[in-house]
Amino acid sequence: MSNTVVVGTQWGDEGKGKVVDLLTAKADMVVRFQGGNNAGHTLVVEGKQFIFHIIPSGILYEGKKCLIGNGLVVDPEVLLKEIQDLKVAGKEITPESLSLSEKAHIIMPYHKAIDLARETAKGRHKIGTTGRGIGPCYEDKVARTGVRAVDLSEPKTLEEKVKANLKEKNFFLTKFLDAEPLELEPILAKYLQMAGRLVPFITDVSLELDQGIKANKRILFEGAQGTHLDIDHGTYPFVTSSNPVAGAACAGAGIGPKQLHHVVGIVKAYTTRVGAGPFLTELEDETGDYIQERGQEFGATTGRRRRCGWLDLVVVQDSARLSGLDSLAITKLDVLTGLEKLKICVGYELDGERISARPASLEKLAKCTPIYMEIPGWQEDISRARQVDQLPPRALAYVKTIEEITGVPVSIISVGAGREDTIMIQDPF
Repeated sequence: MSNTVVVGTQWGDEGKGKVVDLLTAKADMVVRFQGGNNAGHTLVVEGKQFIFHIIPSGILYEGKKCLIGNGLVVDPEVLLKEIQDLKVAGKEITPESLSLSEKAHIIMPYHKAIDLARETAKGRHKIGTTGRGIGPCYEDKVARTGVRAVDLSEPKTLEEKVKANLKEKNFFLTKFLDAEPLELEPILAKYLQMAGRLVPFITDVSLELDQGIKANKRILFEGAQGTHLDIDHGTYPFVTSSNPVAGAACAGAGIGPKQLHHVVGIVKAYTTRVGAGPFLTELEDETGDYIQERGQEFGATTGRRRRCGWLDLVVVQDSARLSGLDSLAITKLDVLTGLEKLKICVGYELDGERISARPASLEKLAKCTPIYMEIPGWQEDISRARQVDQLPPRALAYVKTIEEITGVPVSIISVGAGREDTIMIQDPF
């Protein structure tokens, strides 16, 4: 038995969806353990593109069980739309193929209203949230006033919670954020209608996973976003509202740490970031445009153009430490094809001294300048490579440099968008 965790090592959008999709072939169960529909996984299968925001990427395989853990905040409208879209594409989703944790928290209309109104009020100081209500929902979870999936099966409980919450949220919306109030009855009617469709999927995911572990099933744990968007360890406050690090798989799915056997860190061959926040290796020139265009760097959730820059291994090394990475999966290596020279950030300079970890203080981080290693690029098309020795020497040297500096071996290299465009060096299972 071997259970594997997949996490992002940068600011999300590293290509986790494709790697999870590949590893699902060896897994029996696939679990999403944190985040919400502010994250999106884009997959290309047989030339067809699929984007998932809540349902684990493994849903495209037959005979695999996908589970949505208690660590998520779930917008039922988005989840039902994904189920319907899959049905239209010929994939029927049933409780046998998908489970939703009864302990997962539910995003309500007032969460979205507060999220949008706050960002508007902040103006140029906004954090850059997706406006999906993720943060406000996690706030209610911590404040112990949240609506959980199990409440959808108890209309009276649901009504009591929403009624109590609306009293507070409407006061905040109207008196502080200068926004419109929300009405109780339309919310209840809509959510009770959706509850009728979702209740069959709601179960004890922790118990289901325990049964799977005892039956020696292989389990794949799928994180959203990236390590440097972690609420504790990221570039706070320009972060998400949950913990995308590997340790969160335990709390967010309901299993013990001894059940995690291999952690794969996804590293895009360059660095991208959506929204506001520090980004030391950002390229605001022709090279940045080249990477953005070749990599089709647009957010799967927002559609926003991603900021692009050189690979920052200070960021990746921090992630290796925070999640205890066993191996790396390098994605989008093919995007760098055609550049004459490549740069890799191997350290920061702060007040004349070299540092090897990102400072928590944004003021100090703003004073940092990246220290680059420059290596020659390659011109050969690498999209058809399926073995490491089929890569041109300079592309292989780029990969080896990442291994040497991080101290973490590379297990997977992605050289294109499709499932088949992959070099598998070591099976994480």
